[in-house]
Amino acid sequence: MLYLTKDLFPVFIPLGVVGFYRYLWFIIKLLAWFFYRPMMPKQNPTYRPEYDVTIIVPTIDAGEEFKEAAHSWLANNPKEIIIITETKMKDALQELANSVDPTRIRVLTVPKANKRLQMVEGIRNTTSEIIVFADDDAIWGPQCLEYILACFEDPNMGGVGTSQIVKSVGRYQTVWEVLAGFRLTIRNIEIAASTHIDGGVCCLSGRTAAYRTCILQDPQFQYEFTHDFWLGKYPLNSGDDKFLTRWMVYHGWNTYIQVCKEAELLSTFKNNWRFVKQVLRWTRNTWRSDFRSMFMERRIWSRHPYVAFTMIDKVFNPITLLSGPISVIVMACQGKFHLPIWDIAISYIVWLMMTRIIKLLPHLFKRPQDIIWVPAFLLFGYYFAIMKIYALFTLHEVGWGTRAGIDQTPAEIAQEKEKQQQAMDQQQEKGIYDAEQAALNAAAAAAAATAYEEQHSTPSRPFAGEIPRPESPGSAELIRHFSQAQQRQARQVQASRNPRDEADPDVYEYNQDDELAQYFAQSDAGLGVNDGSSSNHGYGQYYDNFEHIDQYGRGGTIGHGRNNYYNNNTSSSTNVDTSAAQSPSVRPGYL
Repeated sequence: MLYLTKDLFPVFIPLGVVGFYRYLWFIIKLLAWFFYRPMMPKQNPTYRPEYDVTIIVPTIDAGEEFKEAAHSWLANNPKEIIIITETKMKDALQELANSVDPTRIRVLTVPKANKRLQMVEGIRNTTSEIIVFADDDAIWGPQCLEYILACFEDPNMGGVGTSQIVKSVGRYQTVWEVLAGFRLTIRNIEIAASTHIDGGVCCLSGRTAAYRTCILQDPQFQYEFTHDFWLGKYPLNSGDDKFLTRWMVYHGWNTYIQVCKEAELLSTFKNNWRFVKQVLRWTRNTWRSDFRSMFMERRIWSRHPYVAFTMIDKVFNPITLLSGPISVIVMACQGKFHLPIWDIAISYIVWLMMTRIIKLLPHLFKRPQDIIWVPAFLLFGYYFAIMKIYALFTLHEVGWGTRAGIDQTPAEIAQEKEKQQQAMDQQQEKGIYDAEQAALNAAAAAAAATAYEEQHSTPSRPFAGEIPRPESPGSAELIRHFSQAQQRQARQVQASRNPRDEADPDVYEYNQDDELAQYFAQSDAGLGVNDGSSSNHGYGQYYDNFEHIDQYGRGGTIGHGRNNYYNNNTSSSTNVDTSAAQSPSVRPGYL
């Protein structure tokens, strides 16, 4: 490489420094991984699976792989397994659970698929000391739970994770599954290194992770967990494992990763191009969570400085990774090398392949046949660097990406309920409006008939006052008819109204703008200076009723229903906040 770059050696000095840093950093990780040791179980452990462990599995579309996973969980002898799904999937999941073990597997439901709501539902139904979250396709070894519980001998231990390897969906692993395996090998090295160096970890993977139940049953945790927003307005459903890890760090709990064969789990990955969508979702979750850890919560800097530094390193990793090939391509196209362009390209690709093989040696020792996919891993690495930059600018996209119908949060559910309530209000208002129109039409017909009768039989009587009486609709019969219609409506409103509610001022303002109300006000002014004969026409009855109707307003029951709805929601939120404030584990300042 020095021979190839001798023409532009000063240009490649910065790139060489970057490369030296990258491989020095990798050697440090390898050394820490080499010296890492897992926690071993005690002969007389404090926690035993059959008494102290509940496995919670949120799922919506578990298939046949669930049976193999469930049998592996039961082989670890937990106290109970709780499956949480959406209501419409209960029968299918219950049948699947019964085919495995109906006595130790319980199926619960939530109204709509949402992983965080499903997890909280399982937490609330747990009575054991330890909760283990597991994906519906995570397959454990027979000693997995025993090694997980060994970490909880430390009374300050809050969460424990495991290492992972890929289980192929078919008979052979596809290129996508091999790429997932490469990534898991590098991840296992990184989490073992960070655990050994300062006891921290970037993420306790949600495929299998254990927590103390007392932490998760804190009302403040459950509220924050189900009301998690990015930038205050984008509700988050995925990224639950990142949230849990940050919660442990911020609230002073220790975390640990058991990287050993006994605690290793098998997990399936997408065996087609949809694996790329999985990686994109994980990348966005990583960006969002790391920014919160470093710049908002900031507890990571004092508790796990090595992990904080790895988060900073991930920010610049796409730039340093792309700088090398971009520089070589640009300079080769400009003809600044003394060798032919093909010599430059082949030499550089061979160099990149050798360095990638060195990084993947721990994986290739176990699966040497995967060496043919190293070029694909090289290309995917550069694609992934571009994807990370794209993900950074699309953090507002919070959808799951690979599953439909599971992105609704409690805030969205509340918004949906509000829309439903508004639709009901509009329907009720339309019904009242139709009734009013019918009453007005009847009143208009009665006015026309009365006017015709007075024109042909009884002469009209002039007013004595200065304010003339309006000519249209202008009938005592009309006023009496409308007063009776309003009186009937008032009785209906009074029957459905809660005496504790007060009048809606918005409805009152609406009535002030009502044209018919203005007309009756003018009629009142005209009749006030009359000779007193107006009492024969029933105006006093109308005024009493009009004052009564105006208290509720048109559609007063609608305002009553809406206020009742908001009052219920307000009291519910108040209860949550009050209970959360009483929790001993709540610490102010958490974002």
